[in-house]
Amino acid sequence: MTSTTPTAAQCDFAPTDPAAPPRCFVLVPCAGAGSRAGTAQPKQYQPVAGQPMVMHTLAALAAVRRVTGALVVLSPGDDFAWPQSPLWPERFERVPCGGTTRAQSVFNGLKALQARGVRPSDWVLVHDAARCLITTALVDSLIDACLPDECGGLLALPLPDTLKSESGQRVQATVPREDKWLAQTPQMFRLGDLLAALAATAASGFAGVTDEASAMEMAGQHPLLVTGSAHNFKVTYPQDFALAQAVLAIRTTTGS
Repeated sequence: MTSTTPTAAQCDFAPTDPAAPPRCFVLVPCAGAGSRAGTAQPKQYQPVAGQPMVMHTLAALAAVRRVTGALVVLSPGDDFAWPQSPLWPERFERVPCGGTTRAQSVFNGLKALQARGVRPSDWVLVHDAARCLITTALVDSLIDACLPDECGGLLALPLPDTLKSESGQRVQATVPREDKWLAQTPQMFRLGDLLAALAATAASGFAGVTDEASAMEMAGQHPLLVTGSAHNFKVTYPQDFALAQAVLAIRTTTGS
């Protein structure tokens, strides 16, 4: 792996002043295989608008001024040749501690942040590598909303479409959508709280944990919903790449 981040020594995220206010860190699970994407390599490395998709994700996160540092969680043995990029800041580090599930990768990544000096009171923003259309403005809006909150929260969108339940590919019922939201990322919680919530489910193989907010809910918390954007979708299926490519091309042309 070509590296532009520290390899011999880990990034030290310990605060110079232990009494300093809570800081913000980013954790990017990047260990998935992306089997539904239909690509020959993990989807996060698939080229989109001239770069591996994950590089667009990291460029947006690196531009958030209140982010002190970040860990990108890779699968052990990941041999992707990371491109040399001026967009990769020194405070971002790649760590090969990914697990067999996203929840395991996040759990391992949180422990890696803890080992590097991140405090239990510090905030961690977990963001999907495949949500490459995230913007700095969206991340800032999440931070603004969550910093004064006791629990933390996540970007999400009120469900815009009619929702159906199904059996045997036939409609069984129409589900009320008035209180339904589509969860997105980043999801922002204090390291100590999220680590404890995930640890409580580790023995069961993280059963029921579909995202960080669900782990916090299982711990009795009620995460804050912060309005996201329809553009902040997770690239999952083959057709999603074309849409992401088009949005990035427009942003390049308009400078937005």
